[in-house]
Amino acid sequence: MVEKYLKAARQVADHLILTPEGFAFAEFPALADTDRDKYAVRKVIDFYKRQKTDLADYFEVTWRYRHRSALGLPDATLEAVAKERALSVPYTKTVWDYLQSPDPVGPNAAVRTLWESLPPPKSDPALVRRECERLRDAVVGLRKTLTPVVPNLQCKGMAAGSQPVSLWKNDEQARNRMRYTGGALTLKHNPFTNENPIRKVLAPPTEGAAAKAYEATFVRFCETFPDQFVVTERARTYLDPAKEKGNAGRLLNAGFHSMTGYYRDDAPLYKLILDDAGRAELDRLWREFDFVTNAPVRQYTSFIWYEHAESGFMRIPEFDSFRAEDKEVTSEPRVLALRDVFLNNVKRREGNGTVLSAVTDYFRTMNATLRRLDATRVAAEPLHVKALQGFAERAYRRPLADAERQGVVTFYRTLREQDGLTHEDAVRDSLVRVLMSPHFGFRTTATAPKADVTPLSDIDLANRLSYFIWASMPDESLLKAAAAGELRTPEGLMAQARRMLRDAKARGLATEFAGNWLDVRRFEEHNAVDRERFPRFDAALRSAMFEEPIRFFEDVARNDRSVLDFVYGTHTFVNKPLAKYYGLPEPKGDEWVRIDATGVSRGGLLPMAAFLTKNAPGLRTSPVKRGYWVVRRVLGETVPAPPAEVPELPADESKIERPLRDVLALHRAHPSCARCHDRFDGVGLAFEGFGPVGELRTKDLGGKPIDAKAPFPDGGEGTGVAGLKDYIRTHRQDEFVDNLCRKLLTYALGRGLLPGDDGLIETMATNLKKNDYRFGVLVDTIVTSPQFRTKRGANHE
Repeated sequence: MVEKYLKAARQVADHLILTPEGFAFAEFPALADTDRDKYAVRKVIDFYKRQKTDLADYFEVTWRYRHRSALGLPDATLEAVAKERALSVPYTKTVWDYLQSPDPVGPNAAVRTLWESLPPPKSDPALVRRECERLRDAVVGLRKTLTPVVPNLQCKGMAAGSQPVSLWKNDEQARNRMRYTGGALTLKHNPFTNENPIRKVLAPPTEGAAAKAYEATFVRFCETFPDQFVVTERARTYLDPAKEKGNAGRLLNAGFHSMTGYYRDDAPLYKLILDDAGRAELDRLWREFDFVTNAPVRQYTSFIWYEHAESGFMRIPEFDSFRAEDKEVTSEPRVLALRDVFLNNVKRREGNGTVLSAVTDYFRTMNATLRRLDATRVAAEPLHVKALQGFAERAYRRPLADAERQGVVTFYRTLREQDGLTHEDAVRDSLVRVLMSPHFGFRTTATAPKADVTPLSDIDLANRLSYFIWASMPDESLLKAAAAGELRTPEGLMAQARRMLRDAKARGLATEFAGNWLDVRRFEEHNAVDRERFPRFDAALRSAMFEEPIRFFEDVARNDRSVLDFVYGTHTFVNKPLAKYYGLPEPKGDEWVRIDATGVSRGGLLPMAAFLTKNAPGLRTSPVKRGYWVVRRVLGETVPAPPAEVPELPADESKIERPLRDVLALHRAHPSCARCHDRFDGVGLAFEGFGPVGELRTKDLGGKPIDAKAPFPDGGEGTGVAGLKDYIRTHRQDEFVDNLCRKLLTYALGRGLLPGDDGLIETMATNLKKNDYRFGVLVDTIVTSPQFRTKRGANHE
């Protein structure tokens, strides 16, 4: 078991990602460069995707601001209107200022004219949107015609894909994102000419001062509307774009061939869209990108390999000492030495001034990047050790003692100094040590043991509350409440409990408590169904069956509904596969919806397919198992185990000649069997309208008509699930409530109940009745009880 636990801890450590400020965890093992690339690229791309750069959005929001009074927003500011649509405030102001331009000609006047001709404020919103999109398409169409083609930079003997010249081309293209480079007077394509007024203002004059004034308007147009806000994919830049058309390239790719390389091309987004906080976050992501991927080092070493093996530019004796596999090749002396030799070779090959400048810039930028990365790694090492201490605090769910805090550092230093591990390996092993600690694997209390009852400490209360409601460790808010002493009062405990119940993490209570209480926690592993006989029972349906009671319980808990809904509810929760199986209206896509299910005898926990399937042998139903599940799991009745010599019923329902209820009657004829079976067989017969996999049916697998009449233990009878619900409501509701109270209290305390807990059970039931059986009342009563807030001592009984 220790070996398995160690293996699990190491698997967690394999997901570790070291960052400049600490560490994080990837969703997948991140030991290989490709995995770290995927992690870092995804974070940058996700940031880009969150930014709204559709010009139609900005034309529409400025239209709303222009007509704010008519739209019922007379006092709205431009900033407020932009924030309402979650748009960039800085860029909204930029576009608004542009639309107020006084230029009588050129694209500025054209855009303003078309924007002013948008539909009036009382128009159909869909029409307004279409017109804004038309204006966007016109702007984008014109802007594309103003983007110059950057030719490849060439040098005799140097490959067109060499990093210095490829990066020069990338830089030139990036500089042109917001720059007007000429050509407006010779434009043939005019996307604005669908409207006569637009044709007039965009028509270029041919000469003189008018032509210069007209062309000058394109400077602001290009500054306001870049050709791209951000480039996320790039094909090989050194080839003819026509040849590379359709070659999407890799995300954030620099456009090299057979070499590692990423390129940041987001200046328009950075300057126009982002605010100060956004710029800081994006800069941090790119610093983290270089740190996590080690891309600059890999790019530089792949450059050396490429020039030796592929291009041949460095295939001369002067370059023999520079090898990609040399660990010192990225040091500053070696980088500067290679720069000098490389430049001399460029000069010998008659490289022009632009090529020399590109090579010089390459080595200067690469050296600066490598030195910055070296400095960041040195500065990050103590931060990683500090992060390990913080991780241990989170793992142990309490502040560390001074000795424990120093122990983290000592263990790390021992791994580095005595065992010779690298920094990263030492951090990973230190992480494993934390995960192997009993303080992580067990919920120990900081409260000192005493002979009698002792109040739990603030941190112990936070842990007990968190594992009760979330089945997981406390969050920052709960820990702050504990540190502030807010959990010492009933009001503080109830406030945190209600907050936590509303949180999505309350699903932990549904899966761990309800899943085990109702005995479906492992239903997704259930394989007792004959797939040939019941082909509709596939993995998707099985998963949906498991999810149904979990979502039902979660809804009751998070929305403070009546616990009686568990038994008497007339609704359920379904996704598409389950709705189709039940014969209910199917929701769209993959969503789960609450739906009234009375028309198909569903609703509440009792007729859910997970319970019906779990308590059936596979090729027949089992009134015994289904009835036993109800009286034991739902009603809390204690039933002794059957004697060892009890004969099994036939496995296949289709081969039983007599109705199953008759077979069970013969079974109960024996006095020793009747004492127990009389308590649950009749309850189980109420489910005969559902087949072995919980499907509705009117005949059994042998073709015999279904009879769902059920003789109940306390006399009387009912038919089907509806009759069973009436029976529970009339005769056994208090048993259900008492059982739920006992099960939930046992789960919350993490121990078996004692005779001294009976008073609390009675209080829970009484409080439920007084408050419409709301689930939150149960939780309030538990968390404010002495049992929950204290720890028993050695002398306490």
